[in-house]
Amino acid sequence: MTATTISSRSELQGLVDSFDTILFDCDGVIWEGDHVLDGVHEALQHLRKIGKRIFFVTNNATKSRQENKKKFDKMGIECHVEEIFSSAYASAAYLKNILKLPQDKRVYVIGEKGIEDELDALGIQHSGGTDPEDNVFIDLMDFSSLLPDPSIGAVLCGLDMHINYKKIGKAFRYLRENEGCLFVATNMDSTFPTHGSVYPGGGATIAPLVYCSGRQPIVVGKPEKAMMDCILETNHLDKSRTLMVGDRLDTDILFGHTSGIQTLMVLTGINNRADFEKADAVAVPTFVVQSLGDFKVLAEEEAKK
Repeated sequence: MTATTISSRSELQGLVDSFDTILFDCDGVIWEGDHVLDGVHEALQHLRKIGKRIFFVTNNATKSRQENKKKFDKMGIECHVEEIFSSAYASAAYLKNILKLPQDKRVYVIGEKGIEDELDALGIQHSGGTDPEDNVFIDLMDFSSLLPDPSIGAVLCGLDMHINYKKIGKAFRYLRENEGCLFVATNMDSTFPTHGSVYPGGGATIAPLVYCSGRQPIVVGKPEKAMMDCILETNHLDKSRTLMVGDRLDTDILFGHTSGIQTLMVLTGINNRADFEKADAVAVPTFVVQSLGDFKVLAEEEAKK
């Protein structure tokens, strides 16, 4: 399979005309850190104006959908809560609706407030996460605070910028000692782009627990099909008229492939053209453009009419 490069105005228009719904990754596509990429405002406004349905699909589990919307608002990008599908929201919904976590069981969180907020929204009890008691360093060879807790029915992991031995140790005990304890990950992203560089992602936070427990988590976020099924079924979308736009081959583009959705890769984030042109590429996009901002030309053309 070879990716089709889209560059001319007519090619951009043809691509837009082929789809009714467009799913966007955020980091590396819409913005980098706190900076909206050039031309993205105009491109998104134009797509809405011509009647395209837009959804934002992010593996960023550090923020709830409400908090994610605040970032869109701050950046001046139109967005509605129901258009946001984050791995934190999808993981909470998966625990409740698919895995049927018993109501008397709690979730131990390795992650940030976004996960806790989404669990709260669905009435799921939890511990760990941002709790000050777990965000501490323990003394060398002092395991007195790593106590058993039979009420924990699942361990849910995402990016945690305050990861420490206490959190890993407690989660390890629950997975090892609590019969039927579920192991769920919001995503396994190895890295994410921000502030002009690339930093360890959620997968790097989860890796130590995978290694010591010998267990592989149920992964809910991209590129897993579970997240796409949720989006398609909730919004009654036609897969043949839906396009996934992203910057990463191993999450965004593979996400589309896994779900039978055509994909568009932008070159403003993690991966570049050489990554999908090599023989052992993890995935190859259907289409490729330099930037989402390239579609700005369609908005300019429309304004001249």
